[in-house]
Amino acid sequence: MRDTAFKRTLKTLLLGSTVKIEGPFGNSTLHNNAAKTAVLLAGGIGITPFRSMVVRAAREKLPHRIFLFFSNRRPEDAPFLEELRAAEKDNPNYKLIATMTEMEKSKRPWHGETGLVNAGMLSKYLKDAQSPVYYIAGPPAMVKAMRDILSKQSVDDDDIRTEEFSGY
Repeated sequence: MRDTAFKRTLKTLLLGSTVKIEGPFGNSTLHNNAAKTAVLLAGGIGITPFRSMVVRAAREKLPHRIFLFFSNRRPEDAPFLEELRAAEKDNPNYKLIATMTEMEKSKRPWHGETGLVNAGMLSKYLKDAQSPVYYIAGPPAMVKAMRDILSKQSVDDDDIRTEEFSGY
């Protein structure tokens, strides 16, 4: 856990203290036009809004084609990984592409992608993607890197939605 002001404040609260919580906030909801492919680019805990999208799409049997690129250091660091893998069985329109960047530090086996999500990895899986809408959530540096890749591919800003998760 990172040493953020929020967590330091929580640590000093006495047991039984009253707190006021607002949220969650954000606009990470799946677009309505099912003819457009959803491309979800998540880093670490940035998976949180996308997990909800994937679960809803499976539960409601939405026709959207969904590609989820999920980058983590190691499999043991990847929140919801098994649930996201299992969702592929429930939704034939959904594809998980998980990648690990520090497998040399892992104690678990990994047979998926390795390295950072990059233009080559995107093009490998998105050959047939129809008018994609890109959603990016994760650490600020990851969000910027993904935006830069999409900008170099001339993706219209109207087709990119971002959310940064900093300080968690």
